[in-house]
Amino acid sequence: QVQLVESGGGLVQPGGSLRLSCAASGFTFSMYTMSWYRQAPGKERELVAHITSTGGNRIYADSVKGRFTISRDNAKNTVYLQMNSLKLEDSAVYYCYVSAGRGSWGQGTQVTVSS
Repeated sequence: QVQLVESGGGLVQPGGSLRLSCAASGFTFSMYTMSWYRQAPGKERELVAHITSTGGNRIYADSVKGRFTISRDNAKNTVYLQMNSLKLEDSAVYYCYVSAGRGSWGQGTQVTVSS
């Protein structure tokens, strides 16, 4: 059974940083592209970043380029999202996603950027 567990969210001031983690189990982690999405209240869920199985290719939403970095540790079955220079508009629930198991989502972790 595919399981994704996000952590690391919280309240941070504009300009601050957070590091999200997503611990995966129930599938062969090293074979799958991993993605981070986010959903703000009243808005659709949007792709933030994804990283291919070996980490050789990473794609970012234009809104986070240069500020966010996605990475993975295949030995730990974990994908990370380092978020720097956070803005008010980055506030959202952040979700981890993998296409394994017909597509699986984590429960999400809340990120709130506020002064």
